[in-house]
Amino acid sequence: MNPSTPPTVGLALGSGSARGWAHIGVIQALEEIGVRPQVVAGTSIGALVGGVYVAGQLAEFAEWVRTLTARDVLGFLDISLSGGMFKGEKLFGFFEQRHHNPDIESLEQRFVCVATEMKTGRETWLTRGPLLPATRASCALPGLFPPVQLDGRWMLDGGLVNPVPVSACRALGADVVIAVNLNGQLVGTHVSRSVGGSAENAELSWWQRAAGYLTSGEGQNPSLFDVVATSVNILQDRLTRSRMAGDPPEVALVPRLDDYTLMDFHRADQAIEEGRRVVHENAARIRGWLGIAAD
Repeated sequence: MNPSTPPTVGLALGSGSARGWAHIGVIQALEEIGVRPQVVAGTSIGALVGGVYVAGQLAEFAEWVRTLTARDVLGFLDISLSGGMFKGEKLFGFFEQRHHNPDIESLEQRFVCVATEMKTGRETWLTRGPLLPATRASCALPGLFPPVQLDGRWMLDGGLVNPVPVSACRALGADVVIAVNLNGQLVGTHVSRSVGGSAENAELSWWQRAAGYLTSGEGQNPSLFDVVATSVNILQDRLTRSRMAGDPPEVALVPRLDDYTLMDFHRADQAIEEGRRVVHENAARIRGWLGIAAD
């Protein structure tokens, strides 16, 4: 990096299912403090939010996710008997109707989705072709959504190999990487949660009952959904620690979302605000790395 030129900023958006709505707040707050990344790398939900961002549709997307209720989320879950618990056709079909699908290589910002090739287990960086199929492939969480076929290869969720894609940012030319790690408080977090009966918890209680109906265990045994969610949490927590120790970002942002379960997509307001909070808390450090004077 030439000290006389501004550094190329990379933003690594990690996996984390419903916790990923925090990425929206992170991006919004970064732009508010004068930081617009030239490189964006996303894994799983990070690929989805990152893709919307680089396509110039984040404001509309944020407005939509804030309206989601537990009933809306359940309505998008089309039960499947093959490849995953849910087909994903209703969710991604709805998404494709509302959002543009440019080719990745035509975007102003450099963008990469991280996926896992099912046959070989290799980490795969998707940097060309239509945006939405690439983001969908990166979100194909085993057990929940079926794999996605791209160019004759079956792809799984990128969180299996690279939950916080710092390395992908660097490969695309980032000098300074800001990484959003949603996997710092995962172990012990799953779909089952004790909820009181107060009015403010009514919506959440309804979702708990619906999720339990779909995925209930027998007696005291954990449900299938609990097993899948907890297994993914353990995997991503351990892998994130390992990958980030070997290739640490200049700035690591860790939103506090330990009370979020895998499918809490109806809690966007809280996650977005937490994303904004963690950026403003670290604003001085971010500006320092980038040589940006404080307001």
